[in-house]
Amino acid sequence: MDISLLLLSVFFSVVSCLFLPSILTSLGEVIGYYLRRASRTKRELLLAQVSSEQRNYSSEKKQPQSGEEDGWEKIESYAAGTVPNGGKADQDWKGIVGFFHPFCNAGGGGERVLWAAIRATQNRWPDAVCVVYTGDHDVDKTAILKRVENRFNIHLHPPTIHFLNLSTRRYVLSSTWPHFTLLGQSLGSLVLAYDAFNLLVPDIFIDTMGYAFALALSHLFFPSVPTAAYVHYPTISTDMLDSLSVGGQGMNAGTGEGWKGAIKRRYWHLFARLYCTVGSTIDVVMTNSSWTQAHIKSLWGPYRTRRRPNVDSDIDVVFPPVAVEELEGAVEVSEGSEPKRGPYLLYIAQFRPEKNHQLILESFANLLTSYNGFPSFPNEAPKLVLIGSVRNSDDATRVYNLRLLAHELKIKDSVEFVCDATWPQILTWLQRASVGVNGMWNEHFGIGVVEYQAAGLISVVNDSGGPKLDIVVDIDGKPTGFHASTIHEFSEAFAKALSLSPAETLAMRRRARKSALRFTDRGFAEKWIKNMERLVKLQVGPAAKA
Repeated sequence: MDISLLLLSVFFSVVSCLFLPSILTSLGEVIGYYLRRASRTKRELLLAQVSSEQRNYSSEKKQPQSGEEDGWEKIESYAAGTVPNGGKADQDWKGIVGFFHPFCNAGGGGERVLWAAIRATQNRWPDAVCVVYTGDHDVDKTAILKRVENRFNIHLHPPTIHFLNLSTRRYVLSSTWPHFTLLGQSLGSLVLAYDAFNLLVPDIFIDTMGYAFALALSHLFFPSVPTAAYVHYPTISTDMLDSLSVGGQGMNAGTGEGWKGAIKRRYWHLFARLYCTVGSTIDVVMTNSSWTQAHIKSLWGPYRTRRRPNVDSDIDVVFPPVAVEELEGAVEVSEGSEPKRGPYLLYIAQFRPEKNHQLILESFANLLTSYNGFPSFPNEAPKLVLIGSVRNSDDATRVYNLRLLAHELKIKDSVEFVCDATWPQILTWLQRASVGVNGMWNEHFGIGVVEYQAAGLISVVNDSGGPKLDIVVDIDGKPTGFHASTIHEFSEAFAKALSLSPAETLAMRRRARKSALRFTDRGFAEKWIKNMERLVKLQVGPAAKA
């Protein structure tokens, strides 16, 4: 079938189902039936492969380290206690969980959530199979899991995790949709989801990238398959709509003026309504911060209540997992460790446009022009270190352009780029740096900022979003960092952070580390498992009645 015809048919099927459910719900279930039947053989082959790999792994496996094992035993014990009647049937659940994450090998904070979620799921339900739908064709399973270990220090159980390669990922790339990008990418996610269901229909379907439309398609085709969304960032929000005005912030600031702007406003409002309707179909919704939760509640909440009046439609905040415990052990925060730190500003972020590396480079250049030395660092000049993953050629071009900008600003000798850093490399810089930076406007959460705090860095973050509301907040009535919005404000905050007295610096580092304790791997795992239990109960219920 021509892909454009498939796109249109899927789109109109979803929209028709959402707005005319009494007419076309049956049609969706018929399509779902044929998709199930078509993937039945693939399911059997997958389960046979899992059994084979499990036998081979069991014969070769080594004893796990006691510390890691004990930690997960505690989580398993905690989770088991939340299931009614001891939850033995749920504990022994052996279904297939499909994780929809087309860019799973990107190496960013969103991917850390994916791998930590799979690790928690594997430990809670050892016999379940976790399938990741991905478009990363250039790497195999071994390479992906090795990268997960190197980048995040997350160790997964290989036999029960498998990857299914999607051939249509290009339809969710912004470059594929130069006009009406929001709608185009959302429609593209329908094509991608259809591709996924052709490969395998899971027992539970979870989106961890923000493709709510894919979950709506699953609901249309497979009403008995529970769905969940882990929302890092709303596809559209009231802040985005407000940003269209002159004086707004973000990548679309001021684009809502004139007749073209009026069309864009109308288009965005119509898309927001469709996005809200789609969100009402999802069984379990998790958000990564209170900022994201507030936006998703305002968008999806009323629609979910109307569509599901007798169903638990609570939208839960599940803070992303951060290697807080590991950083506590690996990075010393004491008087003795202060001489090991230099006047280094560290920015850990993927090289994407919204991360606003340009703002940080310009702010750092402004700092250097007014730099007269800092008492705590008498023998060293400030240095900016940019660490991030490079996903594709667009990111590589972006890094090249940032290097050119550093050259134009005459700061190239004071800026270091570390692309696709390993976890040991990141640890080294967290031990050496003094200040952690975040420049993104309305960053949904900010895993890198928590890593700064856990390592005792003094954070200078954008005065918005999750870093402002959830992370860089007062502890014991005193600050853990600084907020800024403009070049001047960032430059001034950099100077303040580097000018603190030794006693003030160490006190703020310790408060920052205390703040980070709210965002541990264990805290994420506990909340993830609670929400997964809701999905397992929904899945077991229809199966038990069948």
